[in-house]
Amino acid sequence: MIRTSDKPATPAAWRDAISIMATEEGFETVGFVDTAMMPDIATKLGVFIDAGRHGDMDWLADRQHHRAHPKGLWPEANSVVVLTMNYGPEEDPLSHLNDGKTGVISCYARHKDYHDVIKKKLRRIARWLAETSGEDVKIFVDTAPVPEKPLAQQAGLGWQGKHTNLVSRQAGSWLFIGSIYTTMILPADTPEEDHCGGWTACLAACPTDAFPAPYQLDVRRCISYLTIEHKGPIPVEFRKAMGNRIYGCDDCLAACPWNKFAKAAHEAKLVAREDLLAPRLRDLVSLNDTAFRQFFSGSPIKRIGRDRFVRNTLVAIGNSGDDTFIEQVRSLLDDPSALIRGAAIWALGELMMTDAFKALQAQNLPQEADPDCREEWQRPR
Repeated sequence: MIRTSDKPATPAAWRDAISIMATEEGFETVGFVDTAMMPDIATKLGVFIDAGRHGDMDWLADRQHHRAHPKGLWPEANSVVVLTMNYGPEEDPLSHLNDGKTGVISCYARHKDYHDVIKKKLRRIARWLAETSGEDVKIFVDTAPVPEKPLAQQAGLGWQGKHTNLVSRQAGSWLFIGSIYTTMILPADTPEEDHCGGWTACLAACPTDAFPAPYQLDVRRCISYLTIEHKGPIPVEFRKAMGNRIYGCDDCLAACPWNKFAKAAHEAKLVAREDLLAPRLRDLVSLNDTAFRQFFSGSPIKRIGRDRFVRNTLVAIGNSGDDTFIEQVRSLLDDPSALIRGAAIWALGELMMTDAFKALQAQNLPQEADPDCREEWQRPR
């Protein structure tokens, strides 16, 4: 254990002390980056943005310069400490994909918000580093334009696999990444090499063919993006492929052969909530705004809001083939949110017999003012 009064005498000793503290805080791996040695990632990022593959995540384009290099975000940063924490599931993350009565939530969101969990740990390390060394520090966990995955690869912690996520030979790919930027100069690690080899299981596993090529992702086709970041109606061409995935998608991660080395999360706050392992669609679709906020208090799911979440749940219900949902879905045709009304219309079109749906259409279409909802009513069945 490192005593807070200890002051390492050399850069190598500082590095060792930080590594010990990181282990004590529960991080699986820690690596160090010299910001002067970062490879060029601006070109690849520029191609991604120019092709429009970032969808409507305008913040990626708006802060492209900051994301392309650590010094773009903080010019004074000389080193970056990169840390990973495992959030591996205890069970097969895809085991409920064929259950039409329940929803599937991405493993990373089945527990406490990882931003809060990891930031508290990073703050303790960064505070000790700043107070003991007198150097400046900044901490980041996926909430600023930080090139986390390239930094992790440069720090020797893994590589960006063909599914574009970080993969570690020691820990698989169920990993959160945190970073501490500092003005201190620390010895750097050797970057990790690519070990994907000829494996393409992650690409084949994608339900929506979101990978135009290995190491390339078009988020506009990605279920994680569509269910979390996308604010409008789910594009029709992807609704069937979503199945009962109501928040995120783990298919490409789960298919990675390197996950044979992954372990279940050991941080108590990152262990899945029982009620989020296979939540009943019937319970979720009826959540009003207050109930949604209460149920997902402390969860990253709360960030997308009730409307987007119920939209996702309605798509899952439409895919369920279970007509016992019909009356519950019909009650949402009067919902204040056009996003929810539109998803409800689509779900009813999937669940109801043609004549019954046409009768409902004749009753509701004349009073529907929202263009997206009118389009849903008039969509060929």
